[in-house]
Amino acid sequence: MVKSKRSLVSHGVVKVEPWWFNSLLLPLVNICLALLACVVVLWLIGIDIINGIEVMFFGALGQPEGIAYTLFYATNFIFSGLGVALAWHAGLFNIGGEGQATLGGVGITVACLSLDGWSFGSLFVLAVMLSALFGAAWAFIPGWLNAYRGSHVVITTILFNLLAAALVVYLLTGPMKSSVQMAAVSEVFPQAYWLPTLDVMAQWFGITIERNPLNISLFWALICCLIVHVYLWHSRLGYETRLVGQNMKAALFAGVNEKKIIIITMMLSGMLVGFIGLNELLGNSHQLHAEFVSGFGFAGIAVALMGRSSPLGIIAASILFGVIYQGGSELAFSVDSVGNDIILLIQGLIVLFCGALEKMLKPTLMRVFKVGVHKHHLAEQR
Repeated sequence: MVKSKRSLVSHGVVKVEPWWFNSLLLPLVNICLALLACVVVLWLIGIDIINGIEVMFFGALGQPEGIAYTLFYATNFIFSGLGVALAWHAGLFNIGGEGQATLGGVGITVACLSLDGWSFGSLFVLAVMLSALFGAAWAFIPGWLNAYRGSHVVITTILFNLLAAALVVYLLTGPMKSSVQMAAVSEVFPQAYWLPTLDVMAQWFGITIERNPLNISLFWALICCLIVHVYLWHSRLGYETRLVGQNMKAALFAGVNEKKIIIITMMLSGMLVGFIGLNELLGNSHQLHAEFVSGFGFAGIAVALMGRSSPLGIIAASILFGVIYQGGSELAFSVDSVGNDIILLIQGLIVLFCGALEKMLKPTLMRVFKVGVHKHHLAEQR
């Protein structure tokens, strides 16, 4: 006797959370809490809050020069945020952005000072390739150690930050030191290799604006966002990367080589962060110096947190961080009792509320917006 198949219906429970709840509403509320906490701190140290907000807003967005500087800083945040986010999708916490960006800058310096007579286009392509190669190489060893020796990637990348700092100091006091400056800097790059800035490009169309560092690397950063999106959600390697990050056991069961994915992801992450040198060195200072990364590698952690590890979210978060960076600099310049540490304060509070306290208000928001647990019928075949 053959038993016929029949459906059994049982009651189940599922959490219904629309995409906008976790991707937009929750980060926005957390950012507002971070900014509110910053306002309280400023008030406690005796700062006129209304005047401080006006100074920050006008300095970052109230004039063309301020907007240009905001986007210049946002370019660095995009590169570092993309690098951290890509590693997170594979379940890796790449905290080595400072070192990887530093080595990317060394690669750019090698290209600019070793070659002469190249066209701008050829040199720019080579600079992109070498910054990617040097940044990826600096991330390869921590990735290999994690994949084959079980070393914690946080520890190894922090150590490699220190090694990179020591290496660049050695280079700038030895093989790469400028022959005409006492400071620990390299020779100035040939002017033919400088990236066109916004004021220079405006002159091509007969428009005169104040000098600023915003340059064409912003467009390369946006292209990288598109490439990362396609890689993560429209390629086999990207799918395997997300699978390893979400469920290692499922990835192993599906036949994914997790060691290969870890190494490739770390190298791609280091490559993306290494592009910071394009913006800072080719576009602004035009020579290698020890402090050109200036904390942008670490700031990528906060940018990736706020942007929910999504390329589009990282663009929005980077612009906000650019506003904070430029506006905070204006506030520090205009108000004697405020120093540049205000930027670190705001960044730290954003990490706190968007990271450690990310889900603190989630139950309350779910009740307010009626987003939560709903009963539904689950059909089970047997």
